[in-house]
Amino acid sequence: MLKSFLQTQEWLDFQKSIGRKVWRFDDGKVIANIIQHQLPFGMNYLYVPHGPEINLDQISGGLKNELESFFSFIKKTAREEKSIFVKFEPLNDSIVELIYGAGLKKSAKEIQPHRSVILDLDKSEEELLAAMHHKTRYNIKVAEKYGITSDRSDDFESFWKLMQKTSKRDKFGSHPKPYYDALLHFESDHFHVGLILAKHEGKPVAGAILALMGNTAYYLHGASDHEFRSMMVPYALHWGIIKYLKGSGRYTQYDFWGINAQKYPGVTRFKLNWGGRQVEYPGAFDLSIRPFWFLMYKILRNIF
Repeated sequence: MLKSFLQTQEWLDFQKSIGRKVWRFDDGKVIANIIQHQLPFGMNYLYVPHGPEINLDQISGGLKNELESFFSFIKKTAREEKSIFVKFEPLNDSIVELIYGAGLKKSAKEIQPHRSVILDLDKSEEELLAAMHHKTRYNIKVAEKYGITSDRSDDFESFWKLMQKTSKRDKFGSHPKPYYDALLHFESDHFHVGLILAKHEGKPVAGAILALMGNTAYYLHGASDHEFRSMMVPYALHWGIIKYLKGSGRYTQYDFWGINAQKYPGVTRFKLNWGGRQVEYPGAFDLSIRPFWFLMYKILRNIF
C-alpha cells in the first residue's frame, strides 16, 4: 500500500497546529486524514489529501460495508460542519476505482500536483550527473565557479525574505509567514522538515523547505533572489540537496513535487532536466454535500 506523508498522523497534527479543524478516520482498513479548508463568505470544504488509504489485506467482511462506513462518517462530518463538498485526491488509480461509485465527480481544481518527478538516489553522483540534461550539468558547474554553496540551516528569517521576493516577482500567493515558521518547527519521530539555504559569499540567495519521511525527501517550497540568477543558484541549491540526502544514508528518493507544462513550463523543464522519472496521480475528485452552494462555488471559481 502506497503511503504519502499527507496521510500521516504527523501531517494532521501540523494542520491542527496552524488552526485548521481536522479529523482522522482509521478503522485499520480504511484510513483518511480529513482537513477543513475555509472559503469566502463563511463557507468551507473538507479535504482528503492523497487519500483515502484502503488496506485490502485487512478487509474480510466485505469491502462495500467498509466503504459505506467511511463515507457515512465523512458525509455526517461534512453536514455537521456545513461543508459544501469534500475533495479527494487519491494516490493511485485502484483507490479511484473503489470509491468512484460513491458519487464522486472528477474535478478540474487540484490542491496537490497530479504529476511529479522523482529522482532515485541509489546511483552514484557520477551516474546522476550523466543522466541529467547537459545544460543542467553545465549550470551546476557555473554555480560552483561562482562559489555557491548549499547546506542545512535554521535561518528562517532569511528564507522568509527570499520567499517575499519570489512571490512578488513571480506574482503568486505564498502562505503567511507563520505557516512556514510552524512547518519548519514541526518535528516528530517519523516526520521531519528541513531548510536548505544556498549562499554566495555568506549571503543567502536561495532556499528550499523539505519534508522528510521514510526513505523519501519532498521539495515543498522554494525561493530565490533573482539578482543572482546569472550564477545559476537553483542548480547549486538542488545539487546540494541531492548530495546532502545521499550523504545522510537515509534517503533513496528525492521528489521534486509537481510539474505542469501548461501552467509552469519553465519550472517543469527545470525539474525534468535532472533526469528523474515522471509519476502521475489520478487527480482530484469532489463529492457534493450541498448541491446549490457547490454549484455557486464552481461558477464563481470559473469567473474569478
